[in-house]
Amino acid sequence: MRTTKDIQDEIMRLKKEKDFCILVHAYQAHSIVEIADFTGDSYGLSVQASKVPNKNVIMCGVRFMAETVKVLSPDKTVYLANPNAGCPMADQIDIPILKGLQEKYPGYETVAYINTSTELKTICDTIVTSSSADKIIGNIENDKILFVPDPNLGGWIAKRHPNKDFKFFQGGCPTHMRITKDEVDEAKSAHPDALFLVHPECRAEVVELADYVGSTTGIMDYAKKSDAKEFIIGTEASIVEHLQYECPDKMFYPLSVGLICHNMKMTTLVDVLNTMNGTGGEEITLSDDVIKGAKKSIDRMIALGG
Repeated sequence: MRTTKDIQDEIMRLKKEKDFCILVHAYQAHSIVEIADFTGDSYGLSVQASKVPNKNVIMCGVRFMAETVKVLSPDKTVYLANPNAGCPMADQIDIPILKGLQEKYPGYETVAYINTSTELKTICDTIVTSSSADKIIGNIENDKILFVPDPNLGGWIAKRHPNKDFKFFQGGCPTHMRITKDEVDEAKSAHPDALFLVHPECRAEVVELADYVGSTTGIMDYAKKSDAKEFIIGTEASIVEHLQYECPDKMFYPLSVGLICHNMKMTTLVDVLNTMNGTGGEEITLSDDVIKGAKKSIDRMIALGG
């Protein structure tokens, strides 16, 4: 029987032999993180891929992330390690729904969270990430914002920009939305000395109790740099394990057993190996028009947010 180390060694050999760059979202299992060229949030990984010389890129994440890699690196061959790994939030809104909202709210700037399909991005004014949304919204001259698809992230941003009028699509991340205020109270009671770090995709009543609110990489950076020794992690449970490896002198507690993204957990080491061998994975293909349209909204994100 092959061990995890056997498969990792074979992946590392093939990575050099076949000119692959492996991107691993932070919600992946630690065994996959260990074979990554880059680990982090979806947009940051896409940017890293655009800078490397490798002609082949594997995304260990979900579909919209692999599509974003293709948009920023159209000349590279991009693969999604597990073709069934999607994002429920990205699937909640499509072009007809968004066009209906745009007709309902004329004059509003359409701002989409990056957790959306590439096709949807083609009819948006700008894209945001959880780490860049605050700055970008602040730099948009229009004081009317149609924010899709996550009203939790959008609502958190709206509180920071009371001079703007926001309209929302009532979607959201099923994983983060499972968390309740009662679970936060229980976690704080069990770990009274721990700081509570939370992702803004959680419900407002949960976010309001946090000591720090930020993106996945923001949460990890905060925990690593903080002088505190205990933390309750209010995002996908993989982050607890990664931080345990990186900060063995600190204690990390998952906010809830429900903070598991099943789509992220679909990808395995064998999926990565099979993709490299040509027996698994899926090559991401997008039309030139879709790439051009999506890149326009992403370029505006860069212009507004740096």
